[in-house]
This record gives sequence, structure tokens and C-alpha cells, in this order.
Amino acid sequence: METEWWKTAVIYQIYPRSFQDSNGDGIGDLNGIRRRLAYLSALGVDAIWISPFYPSPMADFGYDVADYCDVDPLFGTLADCQRLIAEAHALGLKVILDFVPNHTSDQHTWFIESRSSRQSPKRDWYIWRNARPGGGPPNNWVSHFGGSAWEWDEASGQYYYHAYLKEQPDLNWRNPEVRSAMYDVLRFWLELGVDGFRVDVIWHLMKDAEFRDNPPNLDYRQGRPEIDRWLPIHSADQSQVHEVIEEMRAVIDAYPHRVLIGEIYLPLDRLMQYYGRDLKGAHLPFNFQLLQAPWKADAIARLVDDYEAALPDGAWPNWVLGNHDRPRIATRVGPEQAKVAAVLLLTLRGTPTLYYGDEIGVADVPIPPDQIRDPWALREPVSVPAAMRFERRCNGIVRPVPASPRRGPGCLWRTIGPGRTLRASTSSLSRFSVSTSGSWRSAEDTRRWALADTKP
Repeated sequence: METEWWKTAVIYQIYPRSFQDSNGDGIGDLNGIRRRLAYLSALGVDAIWISPFYPSPMADFGYDVADYCDVDPLFGTLADCQRLIAEAHALGLKVILDFVPNHTSDQHTWFIESRSSRQSPKRDWYIWRNARPGGGPPNNWVSHFGGSAWEWDEASGQYYYHAYLKEQPDLNWRNPEVRSAMYDVLRFWLELGVDGFRVDVIWHLMKDAEFRDNPPNLDYRQGRPEIDRWLPIHSADQSQVHEVIEEMRAVIDAYPHRVLIGEIYLPLDRLMQYYGRDLKGAHLPFNFQLLQAPWKADAIARLVDDYEAALPDGAWPNWVLGNHDRPRIATRVGPEQAKVAAVLLLTLRGTPTLYYGDEIGVADVPIPPDQIRDPWALREPVSVPAAMRFERRCNGIVRPVPASPRRGPGCLWRTIGPGRTLRASTSSLSRFSVSTSGSWRSAEDTRRWALADTKP
């Protein structure tokens, strides 16, 4: 039987707004990604996962979607996207899109209609609740960005729920109409030729039907993010979410050779449940063990053993070394150990995912307080880990992948301190990163040799 491509692939995440600018406006775009496809192919990448590029007010830099079936003009056009997919496929590269089904933008037409009236046909597409007796939010659920997760809507006299910003109201996945509409979104992109989806915060899709308070976290310590004050027993990871994921998987499986990946930050035993009954859940529930582990050989050996032992029969492992929400590997472990991390990632059994720029040793860059744009860092500047204030989602200030050697606003600029910038030329970045990228290529060669050697 033919091995599914995603079992042998190297996945490379691209955050489009800070990857490659093609038109000189200072914002990365789809044509910029397209221009780098040959480089990615030569690097040994097999699939690119592109973070959201849908129309959005950018309250959360694209994770607040106003239209799931188009491209924001910042990033190009739908035709640009189709050209990108076609050229990627011509080079043998797969294209994975970021799917953001937990919430929309408050500017999405669905939410505008939903909040227009309690009698709106789309009222139940979102999560609306009355105030507690005596007033106040319906329960103690907290936003991941700090503060109550409930926003009062004066016009209709109810609260709506938002696990993230108030500009990101959560969809009601208990409503069959919502499910049908979102599965149609998947089909739209599948028909255009995308090879799969990484599903944002997939474990959040279902909430407790009774909206009970979350219990306190007895291990909470002052200075931690407010979301850590409570154990999210009722606001996420509900058993009914697996039914939804099975339905998503059925949509995916109707198109040959596609992949479904889930973003899930949960303990190992609960993470494994997202492979689903009879492995009909996510093909790859993202494994973030390497993002959170101390960088010590014995600790890493234990987590590898524990992860492998926990896998359901027949489930395929995966490993993630970096992403847009975490400090970069070169910052976490240092530039020399980043080379060791490359070898580790590419030689562990399973599908590896790396974050763009890690292959050239890019590290986090401090952002001066007056230039911070990340919504979490703005709302909780004390509790957000310092390393994560550097470059979370890059926010258009850090541009870590080398731009083409030309002058103008499209060139690569990196903030290095208040009032100072450094133009990083392609040649200087190449000298800086040659040993790191060499490590990636050598490890990738070893990986391909090993995979070829194990084929029947």
C-alpha cells in the first residue's frame, strides 16, 4: 500500500505578512511566498503550511477572519493564491492552509447579522447568553488574552463569548448550520487544490452545554497570564469535539491524499484522543513536546519515549520545533544547539514541522514597547513571557527571512533597539546562517536516506 505523503514530508510553516514582500509595501504576501518556492524545494521542504491570509480587520493579524473564501488585499488575490498552489505543485510541494473555525471576526457578515437582533436567523450561530442573576458575565471564563471572555452587547441585551479578543466571537459548533457552512469552506479550498489544513485551536470548538464555571487552578502563581487562574475544564476539550473532528475528517477524506492537522495544547493522554476512534480524527494532532521541554538530553529522551508509548496503535507521530506563538529555537537553546535541534527534529520518527527562518538560525528580536502590536502583549504586558514578546506572530515589525538584495521599503529591516534599525543584506545573512542551513540540509539528507532504506 502506498505511504501517505504526509508521513514522510517535512512541513515548513510560513507566516505570510513577515516572510517575503513582493510589492514594496513592507508586508509579506502570496507572491512573495511564490518567489521562494524554488528555495524551499532546494532546502528539502515537502509541504508549506501558510498562516491565515483571508480578509480580516487584523485585530489578531489574520486570526480574525471576515471571509473564509477569499484573500485579503494585503496579501494578494485569489488568483495569486491559485498561481501559488499551481507552482508549488509543479515543484512537488504540497500546500496546507490555516483553517480558523473556532471564531470569526466581529466584521464577518455572519456575526453582523447575528448581533442585529435576538430574532436573527444567525443568532444561534454564535454563543449568546443572558447576564447572571443580578448582572455580570454568565460565568468566570477568561479570554486567552486576559479579561473576561464575555462581551456585553448593549443593543441586544446579551453577552457573547470570545475565547480570544472581543473582536473574535466564537462560533457555536453545536449548531448544525454552522458545521455545514464551515465544511463548505473546507470544500471550497479543497476544490482549488490545497492539500490539507492545520486547524487552529481545534480543542476549543465545543464548550460545556451548561456553561459551568471553570474551577480554580490551585497551582496558579502571581505574574502568570490570567487565563492560568482557572482550569479550562468546561471552556475547552469537551468530549463532543471528537464528533466534529470526525466530520471534518470525512470532508477531507472525500478528496484523495489530503491531511488534517490539529493545533492542540493538552497533556499527552488527552492529546492522543484527537487521533479519534479508529484513527478517524486528525491525521496529525500537533505534538508540541519539543516546544515546552527543558533542553536536556535525559529530559528529551524521556519525552520521546513517553510520546511513542502513548500513541494509539497505527497512529503516526509528529514533532514541532517552532511556530508563530513560541520563542524561536535559536533563542531558546542558542545557535549551536539549534543545529543539534535540526538533527533531532529530522531524525525522530514521524512528521517534522519547522518555522520559517529556523533553517538559517534566526533568533528573536526585541520589540520596543512603543512598537508592540501583538494583542496579547498589549493586554498583558507583564505576564506575557519576555521571549514571547519579541516576535509572536512577527506583527509586521520583524522581517526575519532575507529579502531580495534591493533597496526600498520591501527590503529586510530588523529592529535592534530604540530608534535604530539594521539592514540585513542577503550576503551577510548567508554568512551568518550557512552553518545552520548546512545542518538542516545534512539532517534532511540523512532523513531521506533513512526513509528510502526502510521502504519495502
